[in-house]
Amino acid sequence: MKRLLNNAVSLFMITIVLLLIIPLSPFLLDVMIIINIAISMIILLISMNIRSPLEFSIFPSLLLVTTLFRLGINVSSTRNILTNQGEAGNVIRAFGDFVLQGNPIVGFIIFIIILLVQFIVINKGAERVAEVAARFTLDAMPGKQMAVDADLSSGLITEEQARKRRSDIQREADFYGAMDGATKIVKGDAIMSLLIALVNLVGGSAIGMLQNGMSLTEVLSVYSIATIGDGLVSQIPALLISTATGMIVTRSVSEGSLNEDVSHQFLAQPRAIMIAGLVLLVLLFVPGMPRPQLLILGGGLIFVGYRLSKKITEAAGQAEAEQAKALAEAQEEPTQEEYYKDINNVYSLIGVEPIEMEFGYSLIPLVDEGSGGKMMNRIVIFRRQYAQEMGLVIPSIRLRDSSALNTNQYRIRIRGEEVARGEILVDYYLALEPSDPSGEIDGIETIEPAYGIPSKWILPENKEMAEIYGYTVIDPLSVMVTHLSETIRRHASELLSRQETVQLVESLKKTAPELTQDSVPSIVSYSMLQKILVSLLRENIPVKDLETILETAADSTAAGNDINTVVENVRIALKRTITRKFCYEGQMSVLTLDADLERMMVENLVKGESGVQIALQPDTAQKMITQLGEEMKKFTELSREPILLTSQVLRVYVYRLLEPIYPDINVLSFQEVTNNIQIQVIGNISA
Repeated sequence: MKRLLNNAVSLFMITIVLLLIIPLSPFLLDVMIIINIAISMIILLISMNIRSPLEFSIFPSLLLVTTLFRLGINVSSTRNILTNQGEAGNVIRAFGDFVLQGNPIVGFIIFIIILLVQFIVINKGAERVAEVAARFTLDAMPGKQMAVDADLSSGLITEEQARKRRSDIQREADFYGAMDGATKIVKGDAIMSLLIALVNLVGGSAIGMLQNGMSLTEVLSVYSIATIGDGLVSQIPALLISTATGMIVTRSVSEGSLNEDVSHQFLAQPRAIMIAGLVLLVLLFVPGMPRPQLLILGGGLIFVGYRLSKKITEAAGQAEAEQAKALAEAQEEPTQEEYYKDINNVYSLIGVEPIEMEFGYSLIPLVDEGSGGKMMNRIVIFRRQYAQEMGLVIPSIRLRDSSALNTNQYRIRIRGEEVARGEILVDYYLALEPSDPSGEIDGIETIEPAYGIPSKWILPENKEMAEIYGYTVIDPLSVMVTHLSETIRRHASELLSRQETVQLVESLKKTAPELTQDSVPSIVSYSMLQKILVSLLRENIPVKDLETILETAADSTAAGNDINTVVENVRIALKRTITRKFCYEGQMSVLTLDADLERMMVENLVKGESGVQIALQPDTAQKMITQLGEEMKKFTELSREPILLTSQVLRVYVYRLLEPIYPDINVLSFQEVTNNIQIQVIGNISA
């Protein structure tokens, strides 16, 4: 039974082919016609209740299958009409008798009207909408993909969610492309139905008069009923599916099912309903108008509109009462002067928050949960993602408003000091300019705060056009969250306190109790472990594998190595993690140092008060730094992080030399890269 269900579509297609070849009895033809009507109704109801076109992604293929099924039924019914003197089953006869009502001319007119409505109005409109939707969806794909990447980097979504969204974007483009072609099939079906109707009437009349000796009156009576009945049982399901096609391709801006959207959006406008009822009542004074119907409908609309308006007013009054209650409760709180009369409360002023974010007045609605702000939810998502990625739990972030800032400004503090600042236009979208936009969009020129990308603040109505032109469009909250997340990533090493180090070790005790008991603090002190983790985080190396870090640190410390050597040994132990972080599709693009330059650096290692450093001649150092800056531009073109690959002996000293000038560069040693990837050298720094 299960195997039969899995192959139901294949069996159905074989049945369609058989309909074109094997004659069907009137009984079986009735069964097929009823199945066709039922399938068409199911498809229409599904299209009305879905929230997104992708929920019915099989629709283009289903459109082809149902069209072929309908044509197969038409062929079988035509064969019966022409060979059985117009007898093609009870369904066709019932439809023909019901529509004709003894008048073949009226029946043909009704049939032609239904056919033209489907062909000119529904099919033509759905075809045009599908064509435009397919073009716009394909043009907007790059912008949507970049928006997913921006949400992922800001912590709004996880890697799995990002992968699903990218898949949905690709599926949506494929869906609208398929719908663009599928609507052409429906249009051809309408034309074919008209031709089949003519064949049934003309061919049936000729056969009836020439072969069966029927009179003209008998021929018109028999074959007109069969022709119109056959046309109707074909075109009514076709009309239902064409309507479903139009609904599917016009659901791009809906938030719920069609039933939900209609009810919500109609019921939200009681004034329009009352005005419509009033207009109907005014029509009572027009001579000859049907007054009972106008009175009932007009009065009903006014009553419904009044009830809805009263309900909306009551809801608004209840919301105002709750707001007034909250304001009264806030006024009951003690003033600042009264609060700080207690000297113990003054101590709360001298504490320093690990992370603090201050906002201007206009940005409060983005942050305040009472006003619908989603800032805290986004921070929670980022904290979870960062912990999974880097192994560090971001401490609590204090959010507060500040009168010292402009209304649209915000600033980020680490340990009480400002490290970043930005400005946001709440009622606009930020459009990141692509390298080669396909068109210009009006907006306010600015610089994206997190990455320094040239951008524009654009109005919401220009959002879709900007995406079509290739811009990446980001909402104001995402801009702010992305800036916060990137700032935290750059300053993560400053957030790892001694207390957080102790908590990490306590968490490790649950999975590796023997290791922690033997190593901390007897061999590796908490202070030393904190320095190791800070060194790794400073160079953006995950500390998630704390067990490997602690085990390597304990072995290296027991061997008498200094802290720098311990850190380098830990990095080598984490080479799989480091390789995964900087590898793209099995390949790592890097810069290297010339052998002569490395030799010169080794010869110029000197020990000073702040430790061992590379002491190059000023002109040599300047040339190397200038050359490195030019080579790093290649990574920007590849959209990858810049990586400099050097020997293990020099790695830490090269990083210390370059980090003040190029803070985003990643300096790796050959021993930190696994052997199963391909290293692509895209530049060499020489002396």
